[in-house]
Amino acid sequence: MPLSYQNQMDMLKDILSNHQSDCCGTVAECEQVERLIKSMLATGFQSEQMTSTLQHVYEYTQAAKNCQHLDQHIQTNQQNLSQWVSELTTLS
Repeated sequence: MPLSYQNQMDMLKDILSNHQSDCCGTVAECEQVERLIKSMLATGFQSEQMTSTLQHVYEYTQAAKNCQHLDQHIQTNQQNLSQWVSELTTLS
């Protein structure tokens, strides 16, 4: 059974919030975020601003899963993570 758009948004915000609060994460989480974003963008339900935020998060996960020090990458992006979670909450 596929996840609804709102379920996907909630899962995305949960993962990003965990990265932000825990200052750590896994490659599997980054890959999950990528799958969520691809699915969400495919629906076309989001505004231009939401699309922009989703694309920034996607770029973050691309860099994260390809870097040697994932936790350091997450720590470096603390401000971005906080901003993205806030934007996703406001825009959804």
